[in-house]
Amino acid sequence: MKKLIRITTVPISLKILLKGQLSFMSLYFEVIGVTSLGKEINEVREDEQIRVIPLSMSRKITPLQDLNSLWQMYWLFKKEKPAIVHTHTPKAGIIGMVAAKLAKVPIRLHTVAGLPLMEATGAKRKLLNWVEKVTYSSATKIYPNSKGLHDFIVAQKFTSSSKLQIIGSGSSNGIDTSFFSKENVSDEKKIKLKNELNIHAEDFVFIFVGRLVKDKGINELITAFTKMQIKNAKLLLVGQLEEDLDPLYPEVTKEIQQNNNIISAGFQQDVRSYFAISDALVFPSYREGFPNVVMQAGAMGLPSIVSNINGCNEIIVEGENGHIIPVKNVESLQIAMEIFIENKSYLSQLKSNARLMIENRYEQSVVWNALLQEYNSLLKHQF
Repeated sequence: MKKLIRITTVPISLKILLKGQLSFMSLYFEVIGVTSLGKEINEVREDEQIRVIPLSMSRKITPLQDLNSLWQMYWLFKKEKPAIVHTHTPKAGIIGMVAAKLAKVPIRLHTVAGLPLMEATGAKRKLLNWVEKVTYSSATKIYPNSKGLHDFIVAQKFTSSSKLQIIGSGSSNGIDTSFFSKENVSDEKKIKLKNELNIHAEDFVFIFVGRLVKDKGINELITAFTKMQIKNAKLLLVGQLEEDLDPLYPEVTKEIQQNNNIISAGFQQDVRSYFAISDALVFPSYREGFPNVVMQAGAMGLPSIVSNINGCNEIIVEGENGHIIPVKNVESLQIAMEIFIENKSYLSQLKSNARLMIENRYEQSVVWNALLQEYNSLLKHQF
């Protein structure tokens, strides 16, 4: 079997972003995971039944540490002699692709699943642009996981369009619709959770799933929600508050804590029950690659209100399975939420399309087989 090395900067990405895909690929390749040290490494080894090699990489800008990581990665490739190296996340991308090129790995692939530089300015933006260009020039092929990212990369002239390809309809890993199904959540479980969260039968529940940070549009979401004059609306926040990296406005944090109609459930390992007791997803993020949350909500039968950014505006088709609003626009967000509550026939129509549109385009097996076909095609032309 030829060796395939998959790399992420931190182990949680290897565990979640590529869940199931690594074990699927191990049917056809000797798959090796490479990532920084962390408790999830053992979970990936056990869940995916692959070898995982720890190699320290920093998510921050740390030139000396990055050079050391590059050196270690180079010697790892020289030792393992992989046919394919495939990286995800920015730091793993530049270290993995440069090291693979130096080690003369024949097939060097990088998936782009969101670009932090989109919100950066000044010197930081210039540095991050340079990182992308070096990564792409070292790779033999680049996989943006959405059309929006593809077009952004072309517009920024990070690489030639001939080097870019979207796998399937987009997404890095697709979605397991047999797992994300409302059939998996019993009525008893829904009733119990509603009671715990003080949600009543007549309440309309908007759910947000993700990190509670500025970049996810939480400031705008809380502002829009509090402006609505609808008594039976509830906002369910499922995610961790991150006060160090990208904090919310103090008044927004205070509103979350004090407003009885805003329920903060914290991070949850399994979000299916929370989707099952909700009526619609609201996801006003500033930037995404190809957001799993929007696919998960759709698979659970929920329509979505999303911002007009790449990924979101591909999963959601306006007026078919959700509503698309301008980025950072409180008024549009408020209006969309009010329409969902007040126009029951429109909401019902969106709900009826939600799951089917995910199944047809983003079922996990479809995405995995499309990537496998791509690997085999590259190998056929290379060897």
